[in-house]
Formats: sequence, structure tokens, C-alpha cells
Amino acid sequence: MSLISLAKDDTEHRVPEPWRTKFRQIAEAFAAGDFQLNDHSIEGLAPIDLASADFFRDSSRAYGDDLASLDDATWERSVYCWIDGHWEFLVDLTTEHEPVSDLALHARLEERTGLLILDSVHVP
Repeated sequence: MSLISLAKDDTEHRVPEPWRTKFRQIAEAFAAGDFQLNDHSIEGLAPIDLASADFFRDSSRAYGDDLASLDDATWERSVYCWIDGHWEFLVDLTTEHEPVSDLALHARLEERTGLLILDSVHVP
């Protein structure tokens, strides 16, 4: 996936289409309960250790609603920005009862490696 399509400035930007596909794949895996992505191979994604996967699972369960496939309305609020050598993404997740929930996936894309690293699932 091209890093060229991502801006390097101090402004928040909407997540561009090529990256939306990757986040849809991640959300599908999470909705299926696969928080370590053992059964969902996603190119360009850093491995998720067990402790992180457990944290993502616990955070989503604590929210009180099951995760679902990302609704198109997600992209109206989801953003990325350039910070200190990497891009940070904040993608609002969809649940069974909320097309755009307050629960968000926080990830960063390292310019040097091109790897997307999932950092957190939380309510910002």
C-alpha cells in the first residue's frame, strides 16, 4: 500500500480509500473475535502479541456491545495525521447497535518500515 497517498502535515485528514480497506479487514477480524488476527492474514500489519490482543478484546467487551463490520458512516469521523515520523489513525468502530460507536481503533503507520501497528481499542 502506498504511503504517498498520506499527507505529512499538522492537519487531521480523512482516511483515504486504500487504507479504509485495510481497516475494514481488521474490523472484520475483531468482529469475528480474532483479536490476534490468527485467522485473518492482513498484509502490512505488524504481528499482534497476546497481551495486546487480550487488551483489545477486553476493551471491546467492556464497551458493552458486540463489534460489527464497519459502516460507511465510520469514514465521516475517522481521521489520520502525521506526528513525529509516523501517521496516527483513529478509526471509529461499528457495533451491532451503533453504526459509528464511541469505541475507536488507534493505530500508527511507521514511515521507515511501512508497517501498520495496532496500539489500542478504547473510547477516546
